[in-house]
Amino acid sequence: MSSKALDYENLNENVKKCQYAVRGELYLRASELQKEGKKIIFTNVGNPHALGQKPLTFPRQVIALCQAPFLLDDPNVGLIFPADAIARAKQFLGMTSGGLGAYSDSRGIPGVRKEVAEFIERRDGYPSDPELIFLTDGASKGVMQILNSIIRGPSDGILVPVPQYPLYSASIQLLGGSLVPYYLEETANWGLDINDLRQSVAKARYTGITVRAMVIINPGNPTGQCLSVANLKQIIQFCHQENLVLLGDEVYQQNIYQDERPFISARKVLLDMGLPLSKEVQLVSFHTVSKGYWGECGQRGGYFEMTNIPPKAVEEIYKVASISLSPNVPGQIFMGLMVNPPKPGDISYDQYARESKGILESLRRRAHMMTDGFNSCRNVVCNFTEGAMYSFPQIRLPPRAIETANKLGKAADVFYCLRLLEATGISTVPGSGFGQKEGVFHLRTTILPAEEDMPAIMESFKKFNDEFMEKYEDHKGYSRM
Repeated sequence: MSSKALDYENLNENVKKCQYAVRGELYLRASELQKEGKKIIFTNVGNPHALGQKPLTFPRQVIALCQAPFLLDDPNVGLIFPADAIARAKQFLGMTSGGLGAYSDSRGIPGVRKEVAEFIERRDGYPSDPELIFLTDGASKGVMQILNSIIRGPSDGILVPVPQYPLYSASIQLLGGSLVPYYLEETANWGLDINDLRQSVAKARYTGITVRAMVIINPGNPTGQCLSVANLKQIIQFCHQENLVLLGDEVYQQNIYQDERPFISARKVLLDMGLPLSKEVQLVSFHTVSKGYWGECGQRGGYFEMTNIPPKAVEEIYKVASISLSPNVPGQIFMGLMVNPPKPGDISYDQYARESKGILESLRRRAHMMTDGFNSCRNVVCNFTEGAMYSFPQIRLPPRAIETANKLGKAADVFYCLRLLEATGISTVPGSGFGQKEGVFHLRTTILPAEEDMPAIMESFKKFNDEFMEKYEDHKGYSRM
């Protein structure tokens, strides 16, 4: 029988080469073990509701009314839903061309984009144009849309921080571009060195790569660091000097667990810097309803905002967005509610404020519990999670463990994480899935397990780690930091 187009050997090579570790070997093994009846704690992906976080009440009330608008005609609706939720549902339904079942504009509902623009103006102190905001099915879809517009072929490079969220490596590979890594410095709290950036660009150019854009993830995933204003200024100046588009992945901007370095958007810093940079540096910023204290991952609501992108380029991006007709409408409603939540004086404000504050305060405590837990373990070192939803501890693996992993044909951190999964049911992601320096090993875990479960989880990890180190340690040396 002749081979067919969708036989494995005939698939697009970029499809076969792209890797996405967050749903890779560890996740598949965890799913198998779960089917066999083992209790699995899925800390491999930032999926808050799957780990027990309760949805915020107000947005779910509004979306329920939008999904079932006949409820608004029920004379008893006010006995079940608060008046401000009813008013917002009517407002959103009035923005659509036929309710949630109808396509919207390919950029998203104009009224919701206006709400996003007003949110950005409140946050940054500078006006935002709704025409330069596109609503998307989660931030990931927006990232892929923009990368698709930038990457023309294998000689086009994208600067990506390492460790990085594998959305970037997978998307760049899928689109046929080249990833140009720049390494974050673990011993400097995952700080960024501009000299390292320059070396990365020079090395790429020497091999014939044209570097066209730079990605920042702030707060960091998987590393959890928050960029300072000084760092952001350096990055913007660098992008100006090298003529790079800056891609600001800012989906964790609500997830801040310390007071020294609050989140500040790349857009605000850029516009604060004034001319000529404020009019010349091209910037695309991304946000989502999946993170923060909302955690509405399954709703797939996101946006990107373009700064200093020429009108003709915006038209082309709009054209490509229109191929998919419309981002999902319920996700757009969630985005509208996130950027324009209940205000003081509204009926639902006190409950909304209490719920959001409770989630953020608990996340802050869990960040400390997890960091302290890892740092109490043998041969484990972990920087504090300043923001986002993850811990990224370094595991100093004994040489015998590395040798055993090599004999099994596995990366050493994959071997460690598989043993951890089999012994404890804790499903993590090996650091090699995010990129790391040669000879250094990490794992990524979310800080999302329920607060009351955290002590038992960390105790389980500590017991496994002690036994693992005792088995493989020969006291002659370790992987290095």
